[in-house]
Formats: sequence, C-alpha cells, structure tokens
Amino acid sequence: MRLLVIAERADYRLLVRKHVEIEWPDATLVEHRLGEDAPMEAQFAATGFDAVIIVGVPPNSAAEALAAGLASRPEFAPIVLITLRDAPTPELAAVRGLHRLYGRKIDRDRLLRAIMAAAREHRQSLSVLRAHPDFDQRYRFGSVMIRGHRCIRQVGSGGMCTIYLAESERAGTLVVLKVFNQVPDVSERIVGFDRFLQEYEIVAGLTHQNIVRIYDLGVADDHAYIAMEHFPSGDLRQRMKTPLLPATALGYLEQIGSALHAIHSVGVLHRDLKPANVMLRADGSLCLIDFGLAKANEMSVSLTGTREIFGTPYYMSPEQGHAEEIDGRSDLYSLGVMYYEMLTGRKPFTGATAMEVIYKHKRAELPDIAPQFAQYEVLLRRLLAKVPGDRFQSARELLDAIAAVKVPA
Repeated sequence: MRLLVIAERADYRLLVRKHVEIEWPDATLVEHRLGEDAPMEAQFAATGFDAVIIVGVPPNSAAEALAAGLASRPEFAPIVLITLRDAPTPELAAVRGLHRLYGRKIDRDRLLRAIMAAAREHRQSLSVLRAHPDFDQRYRFGSVMIRGHRCIRQVGSGGMCTIYLAESERAGTLVVLKVFNQVPDVSERIVGFDRFLQEYEIVAGLTHQNIVRIYDLGVADDHAYIAMEHFPSGDLRQRMKTPLLPATALGYLEQIGSALHAIHSVGVLHRDLKPANVMLRADGSLCLIDFGLAKANEMSVSLTGTREIFGTPYYMSPEQGHAEEIDGRSDLYSLGVMYYEMLTGRKPFTGATAMEVIYKHKRAELPDIAPQFAQYEVLLRRLLAKVPGDRFQSARELLDAIAAVKVPA
C-alpha cells in the first residue's frame, strides 16, 4: 500500500500513519505539509499512490478546496477526505474519485475501509488506462521508453543529456529526468557516459539539505537516466535579477559553502559552480545541482583530458582557467565570484571574449569594494585571492568566518 497523506497538522499526519501501519506494516506513506510544502503542481496526478488521504480541520481548513481541485484533475488518484466535523445537512453531492469521511475524530475502521475502496477504484482506473492503445506513450522520452516515469514535457537538452519533467511513480512526485543521449558501446570508453554516471554516484552518496536529491538511476533501451529533485522555484541566476539584501546574500553564501564542505569532505570537486547550478526550494533554501563536471580527487582516469578547460569563464578560478592543478579552493573562488555578484549586482570581471575574462581572473585587480559592503570585504578578498594559498583553505574555514560576521539588523 502506497499512500500520500496531506494535512496541516503534524499530529493528524502521525495519527493517520499509525492507523495505516497497524493494518499494513509494510505500507509506504509520503507526507505533505499543507500550507508549508510547495503547492502540488498542475501536472501532478499521484498515479504512483493507491490513494491520497487529506485531513481537514474546520473552520479555516484549505483541505476541502484542495480535495475538490485535485479530484477534478484527469487520472488523479482517488482521494479520502477526512473532515473533522459533523456531516453537513443536506449531504454534499458525490464526486467521482472523492471519498468523504466526517466526524469529530478519525475513526480507524472507517478510514481503512475508505482506503481499500479508493485503492480498488484506482486499480480499476489503471486497468482501463492500460487497455488504451496509446498508454505506453506516457512513458516515452524521445525514443526511450522508461517505465514508472510519466513524461510531462521536455524542458531542456545539452550535448550529453535531454532533460524532461516527469512524474515518478516510485518517488511519488515530479522529478527532473536526465536521459543520456548516447548508447554506450562496450567496445570503447565513452567519456560523457562515464561523467553522467559519476554525477549520480557522487550525489547519491550524500545526504545534505543543500545538495540535490537523487531518486533513481536506471538504464532503459540502452540509455542511462537519472531522476532527480525538481525545482519549480527556479535558480539563483533568476533570483539575482532582483537585488539581494546583504544579509540574504550572506545566508546564501553560507548555504552553498555548507554544500561545498559536504562534497569536499568526500573528495569531490564541483568545478562548475555558477548561479544556474544553484536552485531554490519553495522554502527559500538553496540546493547545489549539476555534478556532471565534478571530479573525484582520487580518480586515476581523467574524464576531461589533459589541460582541457571545463566550466564557465565568468566563475572560473585563475588556476582552472589556465588548466592548472585545482582543488577545493578553486570551488571557493567560484563561490566568491557569485558572492560578489550577489552583493553588488555585477560580476567582478567581464570582457569581450572568454579568454579576456580568464586573463582578468588571473591578472586584474579586484574592483574596489563599495563602502556599504566594507564589512564583507575580508570575505570577498580572501575568496577571490589570485593565489590559492591566500584564500580560505577549506569550506569549513569559510563557514567559521561567515559565523563571525556581524550582520546589521
């Protein structure tokens, strides 16, 4: 039994969980905090759940409206709506896919019966859908069929991957699905394929609030794919189009620094740190993504070749721009460029060509820091030092320095 439980109060989510797990000890329950978590996107259909349970507490509950809206979505899983009040008189008209329960408390027996009825209804609906000749097309991503992931739309593409928005039946949420474009040939080593798989291996081993969640890795029709967290709130690049308060910029610096501390601690460099690779969650927190260029320090085989430059020139460290040896201090330099831009609204170094920008990172003096940012100047100058030895020597050292900064109220 797989259930999605939606409620405003944690105690009611817990109570539903207890009732369900007594009856079905191996049940999987995913919780949604109504009013706290991001609203469910219009494309979400909860098809990977047997039923959706919504608990509403009158008089100011949003549960009734939510249940009605979700029930109106095509193919949405059946809903059990628990409203903690007496049944209305006259009774509300029946709605397909919506099972209403009323009462001053949650009645366990009635709840379990409603769940079983909803689950049966869902199985019947899926049987009808599967009989449709176009049913398999929902799992098609270009030429690749990936079962368990319903394709919503293509959202991007690159040299290595095509990127889709999909609904993962296993994760029970919308995901970003990255599908590897090339079919790997066992007779030769495909560098892009190695880097693609490395992205998963790096991130899947980390559990950190500021690092993207990976839900699934697989191979379908000889194409590898990764299903990862979806960020409807956009990226830091978009957020920076609106000026940031210094306190906000410092908080963002701390969050990204914490993510770098986590990946550096396991011997991994990001190597492509830029605002487009930092995403925003609905709660305003930041999340580091796109480890396709990341490289484990201990790997003996170079995936990028000798003296080959990867990354974005505006955010490259001097040593990375000149294809020299790099370590975690290079990521800290890139973070310093982002912090400068978050504070001032402009990049420290620009130019007509990529090589001009790379040259300035190596040779040009850092532009003067405006007086209103004087208290952050030490952070900036240490992050953006030309010589790695003059920078913070680790993300941990940076975090300690951030903690010591006095932010005006």
